[in-house]
Amino acid sequence: MALLGSGCRDEPGMTGRGAAKKRYVDPLRPAPYCAAFAKSTGTPMTDTRAPALIPENPAFLNAKVLWVRHWNEHLFSFAVERPASFRFRSGEFVMIGLPGDKKPLMRAYSIASPHYAEELEFLSIKVQDGPLTSRLQLIEPGDELYMGKKPTGTLVLDALLPGKRLFMLSTGTGLAPFLSLMRDPDVYNAYDRVVVAHSVRRVSDLAYHDEMEARLAEDPLVADEAGAQFHYVPTVTREAFRNGKRLGAMIEDASLFTGIDGAAALDPETDRVMLCGSTEMIRDFAKSLEEQGFVEGSNANPGSFVIERAFVG
Repeated sequence: MALLGSGCRDEPGMTGRGAAKKRYVDPLRPAPYCAAFAKSTGTPMTDTRAPALIPENPAFLNAKVLWVRHWNEHLFSFAVERPASFRFRSGEFVMIGLPGDKKPLMRAYSIASPHYAEELEFLSIKVQDGPLTSRLQLIEPGDELYMGKKPTGTLVLDALLPGKRLFMLSTGTGLAPFLSLMRDPDVYNAYDRVVVAHSVRRVSDLAYHDEMEARLAEDPLVADEAGAQFHYVPTVTREAFRNGKRLGAMIEDASLFTGIDGAAALDPETDRVMLCGSTEMIRDFAKSLEEQGFVEGSNANPGSFVIERAFVG
């Protein structure tokens, strides 16, 4: 059953490369933003305007916005053109921002695209009084953003030891780096089972639900592998949904492992875990994992689990 979508796939709304030829067509690329969806969610929609261009800054790259999708009144995705010189590993983050009063206002955003993609996708919350997101949520195709030149992060394959099952546990926009990793063929070569568990408060917060529920069936590079190896575990804690348990409770009662080959528990010998979400979620899970014998990894010293905090503001 389709839970998400603007219902605007026949509406115009993508500019630049939105309708141009493209060697790799991202199956998670959203429908264009339209007035009907904006009205239904209370999302601001402006008349057509000239693109908002920004002055060049030697410390950052200028990145052109390609498309924007508003999932609801507090969550949106957007993509920018990928500079030819920009290289990153799936799972890394980069600084994104806009001009400020005295200097650019920048925040860290996990890249939701896999490392081979021709555009860079991001997932963001809307903080109405947030210094950056209160403005960022108003971007439109053709606008420019500042982007850092050097991505980094620990939610990468290099920071983990070899294993059999990879569990990517997220809350809210902490899903973003796992959208990148789940579309990377290297992940399916490294692990027999690839699990994305996503916990949110509202059903409409389950961004990319339909594509993951279909096991990435439309992905041109990993559809076959994902069909056999990928598992998606969504949960909604504050609205009616088929699963309303928190991730910790699902591990305790073993429901997280339903339909997944292997033990109905996390095993530090063969399982690898990535965590991205709220500070509380990271703290609680990291403590629990360490008590079970898991060791936190880094790029310099790979381990059996790694963490990254979701960024807001």
